[in-house]
Amino acid sequence: MKNTKFMNQAINDEILAKLSLKNRYSFLNNNLMPILSPEQFNYLKGVQKFCMRFEKKNNITHGPDEDVYDWIPAFGEQGYITRAHNFDMIDINYDNYGAVADFLRYLAIDMFDTQFAMGSGATVLAINPIYDHHEGVPERLEALKDLITGKSPGAILITEPERGSDAVHQLSVCEEQDDGSFILNGEKIYNTNAPKSKWVVAYATAEKNNGNLMAQFLINTEWDGWQCERVYIPWVPKLYLGHEKLVNLRVPKEYILGGVGKGREHLFEGLIPERIGIACGAISQCWGAVSHAAIYANMRKQFDQEVLKFQGVGFLLADLWAKTTNLTIGLLKFAETYDDKMEKFGGEIPRNISRAMVASASQFKYHCTNLSKEVCYEAANLMGGAGLCDNTLMHDYMNISRIQEILGGSRQIQQYIMSMALRQLFKML
Repeated sequence: MKNTKFMNQAINDEILAKLSLKNRYSFLNNNLMPILSPEQFNYLKGVQKFCMRFEKKNNITHGPDEDVYDWIPAFGEQGYITRAHNFDMIDINYDNYGAVADFLRYLAIDMFDTQFAMGSGATVLAINPIYDHHEGVPERLEALKDLITGKSPGAILITEPERGSDAVHQLSVCEEQDDGSFILNGEKIYNTNAPKSKWVVAYATAEKNNGNLMAQFLINTEWDGWQCERVYIPWVPKLYLGHEKLVNLRVPKEYILGGVGKGREHLFEGLIPERIGIACGAISQCWGAVSHAAIYANMRKQFDQEVLKFQGVGFLLADLWAKTTNLTIGLLKFAETYDDKMEKFGGEIPRNISRAMVASASQFKYHCTNLSKEVCYEAANLMGGAGLCDNTLMHDYMNISRIQEILGGSRQIQQYIMSMALRQLFKML
């Protein structure tokens, strides 16, 4: 297909030019300037500057024929695949890293291209467990470096066709061999990036449905026994989600991140960063949608005046803007607290504090994804046909916001976790 910006221009030149990435960044920055510290704000602007230059240099149109996976090496080279950690064990040192830095990175990249941002977020989910359990093993460090530097996207394999939200009662099995390796057999599904990934992190159990016997593995998808086909999700047409079959796949002992009995523990320690990462993505989508709608509503005239001046438009947009701002402040505070705890306790938060933060992470994941669904739809609606056609990224925001509640544990799972936390708080009285 010919590389075109859109099938047919439906928005006039003046408004379309005003909806540029630069102007949408300016809208975001004017909102965040009083919230962020000078160091945080300068870091955010640095990521934005790279995205603007990359878009211009490579003539990125965000059209349907572009492959977002082609952009990964350039972003990896700049250190913008993840800033969740400092990776001094592989001689990668960042001035800005941690939960806050990764949130700000996501904000900038999501406004550049929301599908690309979601793909990078899935790579981070594979990076985190390797970072936590590399134990200095060269093979694991090699995989870690490939993922961080953009040589390959990554994926994490938890969900199975018959085991969705019930992550601990898996059917994929692992059998330990005399040489310390494991043979894996099973089936996974809905794993973002998997068909494009060289490295994936997967879970299996020594006995079906027994979460206490789970183990965690790092897999090179070039090994024999790896079979993967794409699951096409129409709402994110540029992302490749996988349906994998592990058939007598041998995992050498060097690639075992957690042996039998450790998988469940490793799975749950990743819940806080996973769910906060999804929340960051969702609130980033809110800002992308609000920035589009705010610019458009200030320029588009109907009945001889800007549509923002009509109360039905202006008041609804103000409501969406207020909710987005307030949740952003809350999420930023959580990220700052998480970074402080990680530094105070040497990178391992005590279990009692971690347990409380798991509930908070579920709260943010629940509310941010719910808000994204509302904001992206309503902002597109305020723009009328301009919010639905392919002339802007609004159609991407509206589509991707529809799947956020399902990722990383459905809405009902988050509600269940929160309700159990309320039960635990009652017992503490």
